[in-house]
Amino acid sequence: MSAECVAIVAHDAGGAEILSSLVRRERAANLRQHVFVLEGPARQIFAAKLGTPENLPLDEALAISSSVLCGTGWQSMLETDAISLARAQDKRSVAFLDHWVNYRERFIRRGEWVLPEEIWVGDAIALDLARQAFPSLPVTDVGNAYFDDICTKFAKQRPPRAPQGLSVLFVGEAIREHALREHGAPLHWGYTQQQALAYLLDHLDTLGAPVAQVIVRPHPAEDPTNYDEVIKKHAHTVQLSQGHDLFDDIAASDWVVGCNTMAMVVGLIAGRQVLCCIPPGGRPCMLPQPQIIHLQVLAAAGAP
Repeated sequence: MSAECVAIVAHDAGGAEILSSLVRRERAANLRQHVFVLEGPARQIFAAKLGTPENLPLDEALAISSSVLCGTGWQSMLETDAISLARAQDKRSVAFLDHWVNYRERFIRRGEWVLPEEIWVGDAIALDLARQAFPSLPVTDVGNAYFDDICTKFAKQRPPRAPQGLSVLFVGEAIREHALREHGAPLHWGYTQQQALAYLLDHLDTLGAPVAQVIVRPHPAEDPTNYDEVIKKHAHTVQLSQGHDLFDDIAASDWVVGCNTMAMVVGLIAGRQVLCCIPPGGRPCMLPQPQIIHLQVLAAAGAP
């Protein structure tokens, strides 16, 4: 085995999904050794794919590793702390951008830039966006191991559609919480996730067929009770996801609906219809995939 040891540092779900799939691939190929610093949703995600790896404090992990590979979430300063510590110890730091939006904001902590030595992305669109955002940093497209895993899983399992009507999966995001934390105003982007869900439920008739059920899947960064008030108004149609894997929820759905979440792109990979339900007045969808349909367009087309 190579003597190189990499400290894998992750908190938020998006980065954890990609890094855990990447580590699983590297372990299978016997490429590198890994030590882990995991917090928040990342712990459960890594445990599901790798068992429960030994979880070290950040300083201990850096002391026995030669480099850092981290996610780029907004919920915690863990990843930027890892970059700072690696820089102080003259060790290589790489950050994986798991999305297509808010690139520069991911590296501002306590009002200061905390940049890695190198950035990795998972596709050509992200490569172009990252090079524009960080022209002085090396940016490398290493592929997206998580998306590769999703493709493999869906190729093996294609559940039949429910005959009684469409099944719609709403994939939530911590929109209100993120806006409040970063900008001090829950409506900084012009809407909340609850308003987006309500907008979807008011326009289910635009989906082209009767809707049998709407499953609400909160983001790992959200309180599951976030949607209680909206769900109560539509209790005959809407229910919370029962804690299934994202793959299972998408596999059971005809439509995947959200605002800006990576789960929408997973829906595209799975061959599902994907809809953005940002309500009027909200900041437009930032996802660059052209296959995404927009509810505002459908609603306008169906208006008298």
